[in-house]
Amino acid sequence: MVCYAVPLIATVLLLAGRKATGWQAANGFWLNIMMMGGAVFGLIDHFWHGEIFLISAGWMTDLALGGFITAGITACWGFVVLSSRLSQSSQISGRIGILKKDTHV
Repeated sequence: MVCYAVPLIATVLLLAGRKATGWQAANGFWLNIMMMGGAVFGLIDHFWHGEIFLISAGWMTDLALGGFITAGITACWGFVVLSSRLSQSSQISGRIGILKKDTHV
């Protein structure tokens, strides 16, 4: 029942790490927002079912689920960042003529 704790801890650690290192890039901000969203979703779900602070006998399984949730959020964030960078690089290469499609057929 504490699966929301893992993304919540990841949110706090990311925020502290960003503040300590001065990493103020938008990508880090959005990863933090996405982690916080995962934690808030978990809190709302558990509150809805009346199990907000219950710790079940299978708490290790709950923490593993939280780990999978956190990994899923990170994977989605990584996909968005990678696709954005690939899109930007193709736009730049199109402007300078690299990989430009030949329109003269």
